[in-house]
Amino acid sequence: MREKATRVGGLTRTSAFAVRGRAGSTTFVAVTEPLGRVLVVDDDEVIRQLIAVNLQLEGFEVATAVDGQDCLDKVREVGPDVITLDVMMPRLDGWVTAVRLRQDPATSHIKVVMITARAQEHDVRRGEEIGVDAYVTKPFDPNQLIQTVRKLAAVSK
Repeated sequence: MREKATRVGGLTRTSAFAVRGRAGSTTFVAVTEPLGRVLVVDDDEVIRQLIAVNLQLEGFEVATAVDGQDCLDKVREVGPDVITLDVMMPRLDGWVTAVRLRQDPATSHIKVVMITARAQEHDVRRGEEIGVDAYVTKPFDPNQLIQTVRKLAAVSK
């Protein structure tokens, strides 16, 4: 089979071509494309990997960061469509990280999902004031998170 790879919006898109088989038959192969790129930010390795694996199984390209500072250090290199961001982390918490992402013209367009155990109304309101795009509370349903990220990634394209 012949394939052609092109770079579109920071992602590699692969297109399949028809291939002539024996006796003149033609075979088409469906090639799926990544749904988007996600940067998963959480200081808890188990949660970080749980989120990453679930998103990868859905077809997202995933990079990870261990805290807010690591997120800011990696965001330009990774070029995510969506960032999942924990609130309570060392070095730089999710609130400050989200504010810095929104203040920087190079990252202000990236969709941000806060994932946190902080479910009080004032926390949700704070997220809205900062401009986060979604707020998911821990413990979370992986399917709910996937649907949220899927919707935001589609909007960002």
